[in-house]
Amino acid sequence: MRIESICVFCGSSSGSRDVYRAAAEAVGKRLAERKLRLVFGGGSCGLMGVVADAAIAAGGQVIGVIPRAIERREIAHSGLAELRVVASMHERKAMMAELSDGFIALPGGLGTLEELFEVLTWAQLGIHEKPVALLNVAGYFDPLLALLDHHVGEGFLRPEHHALLMHGDDIDDLLERMAKHEPTILDKWLDLDER
Repeated sequence: MRIESICVFCGSSSGSRDVYRAAAEAVGKRLAERKLRLVFGGGSCGLMGVVADAAIAAGGQVIGVIPRAIERREIAHSGLAELRVVASMHERKAMMAELSDGFIALPGGLGTLEELFEVLTWAQLGIHEKPVALLNVAGYFDPLLALLDHHVGEGFLRPEHHALLMHGDDIDDLLERMAKHEPTILDKWLDLDER
């Protein structure tokens, strides 16, 4: 599968450390330089705005998708060539997934985690075969990765399904790995043989 567009999930806040903002800028710039279209949540605030601004400044193609109900709260990005306003969060996520060939999560809050785990679950279930990744900026996602290791250890997650989530702290390395992604489709259930 050729990757032409990447959906970036990230915070509508910038976080408490400058390193998060710098990483979002680097991601936007690198996507544009690699001629990868950025698909994102359509907001102008927080890391969402930073990644979009950086992609636009580097000459990249950017598509924002934002629900009408939060268009004002997240302050819809006015500098986009293409902003799609949808009726609900469900429509937003479905459209972002449809427009994207892969997914990267940057630091963010509950919405970022919810979006990440939805597309990761879809990969686990074989609903899509697109790569899903975390840019682990300054160890931000270390506790989350440890939690997933715990899920494996406790028998609730197969190691192969844990491996569906690529992660690293270098955007170029992550994009290279995503480009070489080979989907892994397995039975979801760990105890299928025990029935």
